[in-house]
Amino acid sequence: MWFLFALLTAFAWGGADLFYKKGSDSNDRYSHIKIIIMVGLVMGIHGTIYMLSKGIDFDPMEMVRYFPVSAMYILSMAIGYIGLRYIELSISSPVQNSSGAVTTILLFLFFTHHLGIIEILGVVLVTLGVVGLAILEKVSEREALQASLTPADKKYQIGFMAIIFPILYCIIDGLGTFADGIYLDELKLISEDSALLAYEYTFFICAVLAFTYLRFIKKQPFHFVKERVKGYAAVFETAGQFFYVFAMSSNAIIAAPLIASYSIFSIILSRIFLKERLNKQQYAVIIVVIVGIALLGLADEM
Repeated sequence: MWFLFALLTAFAWGGADLFYKKGSDSNDRYSHIKIIIMVGLVMGIHGTIYMLSKGIDFDPMEMVRYFPVSAMYILSMAIGYIGLRYIELSISSPVQNSSGAVTTILLFLFFTHHLGIIEILGVVLVTLGVVGLAILEKVSEREALQASLTPADKKYQIGFMAIIFPILYCIIDGLGTFADGIYLDELKLISEDSALLAYEYTFFICAVLAFTYLRFIKKQPFHFVKERVKGYAAVFETAGQFFYVFAMSSNAIIAAPLIASYSIFSIILSRIFLKERLNKQQYAVIIVVIVGIALLGLADEM
């Protein structure tokens, strides 16, 4: 089942990326804070419904135990939200999601794993494909931007500040996923349900703090109805998180790069809905990643 959960996570987070981009306003310096508020709110609601519907006896101390993982995830996501104000989704997403390669390498180095040839080939294809997309985008970004965007469109300007955010996301998220692999798969330090609730309630607390900062310290208005696009992103993010913990608890070393391939889905959706341009090389790499995903699915059935 880990393969199905990982694939559902990739689909959900690909959709979340699309709405993150649509909901990011380069002229709103508080756009990233508003996204945090909406994501935390939805996660808090989902966590409560999930806990009550399943009759889970959740110990708040699990939030403390799981905090190192939650902190790295939330920090990386906040960095990613800021970066989306300055860089195309088709550029930022592949760079960010090279974090799957970071996680796989760390898990392979620090823990003993036996992988079959099909699994290794699938992981290699997915990882190289995601990283390859980032390289292709870096090469073609300036031509694409000059051809399709006006210089005044700050949302798509490329510079040091724009590219550093996805790189920081990649490193921090990779470390967070590595820690998650330890907590959920390698050492079994926490159950899937406890990890899910601990993360969602930690994010909810961050959302409350962010709302307090925005509304009462910065005196900025915040209208939940007007932020519905960010709300859609939050729904997809939360759905992905639900499937994610179950995927990581079963086969973290393979699930991590597969989940990171959600950049493929976000790129395809960006091409369809945001009209971000792709070339033949990019389509070829996407096919390579899809083949890699298919191989991992085949290995899961064997």
